[in-house]
Amino acid sequence: MAKALFITGTGTDVGKTFVTGLIVKKLQENGKKAAYYKAAMSGNERCMDHHLIPGDAQYVKDISGILQPLEEMCPYIYEQAFSPHLASRIEGNPVCMDVVCQGFHKVCEQYDYITMEGSGGILCPIRYDNTKLFLTDIIEELSLSSLLIADAGLGTINSVVLTVEYMRAHNLPIKGIIFNHFHPGNIMEEDNLHMCESLTGLKVLACVQDHDTDLSMDAKLLASLYPNV
Repeated sequence: MAKALFITGTGTDVGKTFVTGLIVKKLQENGKKAAYYKAAMSGNERCMDHHLIPGDAQYVKDISGILQPLEEMCPYIYEQAFSPHLASRIEGNPVCMDVVCQGFHKVCEQYDYITMEGSGGILCPIRYDNTKLFLTDIIEELSLSSLLIADAGLGTINSVVLTVEYMRAHNLPIKGIIFNHFHPGNIMEEDNLHMCESLTGLKVLACVQDHDTDLSMDAKLLASLYPNV
């Protein structure tokens, strides 16, 4: 039976894809049949034949060493670096829940540990026309637990606590927090870690530095975060 975990962040550009790549790499290197999935991916570039390259998926594939084909990783790919609801309004091909779920379950049939990355922060609108679709709807539909990625620096206490409280208000389980852009010995970042743990009751499970090539978390602990789906 496949296991899956959702990766969300306190906002855009906190490093979800970088940390996700390290997570998938850790699983892969410890004998897990690991895979990556993302419902919608914006801000992608075109290759020579004008096809869009799913940049986040390519990055995770490169850093982790998984052999999963790119075409399995993301059903909706947009060129504009906007929220998916706006990118699809401009480019067409809006996100449909059924397609996202079908792609996810297909990956679950082939791999043991699926790491699904979100777009932006937890309130990111995925579609907003006659159909309203948010990340929270996808997480709930797939019955996923989440891991929260946060920037270790100034302002993270507010963004972490607000994100956690919002997710709890919507009955979305959270397994813990990972701090990114962490500088060991930095008094503010060390205090941010303790304050976020104290105010949320969640553990900071790992601290990632900018040029890390390995996730500083025990592989068994990491695998234990993934419930059956």
